Amino acid sequence: MDWQAARVSLLLALCTAALLLPFGLWLARWLATTAWRGRPVVEALLMLPLLLPPTVIGFYLLITLGQGSALGAWLARTLDLRLVFSFEGLLLASVLVNLPFMVQPLQRAFAAIPLSLREAAWVCGLSPWRAFWKIELPLAWPGLLAGVALTMAHTLGEFGVVLMVGGSIAGETKTLSIAIYDRVQAFDMASAHVMALALVGASVVALAFVFAADKAHPLQER
Repeated sequence: MDWQAARVSLLLALCTAALLLPFGLWLARWLATTAWRGRPVVEALLMLPLLLPPTVIGFYLLITLGQGSALGAWLARTLDLRLVFSFEGLLLASVLVNLPFMVQPLQRAFAAIPLSLREAAWVCGLSPWRAFWKIELPLAWPGLLAGVALTMAHTLGEFGVVLMVGGSIAGETKTLSIAIYDRVQAFDMASAHVMALALVGASVVALAFVFAADKAHPLQER
């Protein structure tokens, strides 16, 4: 087991979930409740990371954020921030790629809340903000748990974007998925097998959380 790569993977998964959660909550609730005619366009853009090869996303991030680009040069010159082959850039790429894994379970959870419950809360004098915290969020907790679990599991196993944007810098951007690839390239199948089993186990645990949360949903039909 490459413990250094495991530490980078776990840190990346935790930071990705923490950064995505507030924005994911807002976007998911908005998508679940809005009647805006342009919503299908937003949902289509949200689905893109699920359909595009990760290397395509990584490629465009690479040419957009690299120091040869206007944005990359400005960030390096003004903020001394280099997003290519750094943990910060890897985190940005991870947030973009994992957006649908966080938002979709939350959107389904918010969409399952009847409008009558929201209206009853407003009639009782609760502001939309208090109604969200007191009523909607407690009812949507299974979607929140599923979103966090899926986001972290997908981050742990992501390969294409990690390789394109982060490279393989030990202790900074080298994750378990990259370490597995390196071990296979070196014909060290035993080490690759151990790390691969760790990722399989993490994915199984995440999916178990998702299905358990869905079964425990307060509004689930029985």
